[in-house]
Amino acid sequence: MGGFSLTLGKIVRRIWLILAVAVVIIGLDQWTKELVRRSIPDYTSTIPIPALGEYFIFEHVHNYGAAFGIFQGNWQFFVAVAAIVSLVILIYAVRLLSPDQKFIRVLLGLQMGGAIGNAIDRVIQGGYVTDFVKMGIPGVYYWPNYNIADSAIVCGVIGLAGLLIWRDIQESRRAKTESGDPSIAG
Repeated sequence: MGGFSLTLGKIVRRIWLILAVAVVIIGLDQWTKELVRRSIPDYTSTIPIPALGEYFIFEHVHNYGAAFGIFQGNWQFFVAVAAIVSLVILIYAVRLLSPDQKFIRVLLGLQMGGAIGNAIDRVIQGGYVTDFVKMGIPGVYYWPNYNIADSAIVCGVIGLAGLLIWRDIQESRRAKTESGDPSIAG
């Protein structure tokens, strides 16, 4: 099995930031959804910032699917995926991330918090997620409604992808520099 052995203290040091970010996201997500459920009747809307008019609306909807409403009615699958994603993130952080990779931990915490925030909704509300942020151009196009958890997942994924692309570019430049490639002057 090799020499991989960590004490509880080392495990906690490797996952605490992920868990802290996830807890903050879950808290904000559930708090905002509860505010929406209490103040905006189902399938109605309000304009929270009058200066933005109908470009930015709070519209209380129930989403029984995933992003863009796909895979309607498979809430048990989404809860299982959230649990698996959370477990994989923690295992990855403990086994493969070096202790100095804090930004990656923040990005993983965003993804984990978002996944758990929406899973909580699905379990408590019988399969649906409360979505409420609606943005777009009136009469032209509105982005599908979303919530804090969705935003956290998207920011975490985009941030991680951007970081990986940036690192790949840096590694490519480093390799060209070491090989003496003249195309990277400057």
